[in-house]
Amino acid sequence: MAKKNEELSYSELTVKRNELKRKYMDFRFQMVVGHVDNPMQKRQMRREIAQLNTLIRQNEIAGQDK
Repeated sequence: MAKKNEELSYSELTVKRNELKRKYMDFRFQMVVGHVDNPMQKRQMRREIAQLNTLIRQNEIAGQDK
């Protein structure tokens, strides 16, 4: 999946990260209520967000943030 994300542009990466952050917040609320089938999904989502943050920062350093 990281290979797929590396091919995205800066703006696409930020949009995808923002969507994933929203899903992560919803998932956290579902965990509090207790309606979660796979609690390991929380870890996977955090890791995906971290990977996207890394790719976004790499693009910023390279000067491709537009």
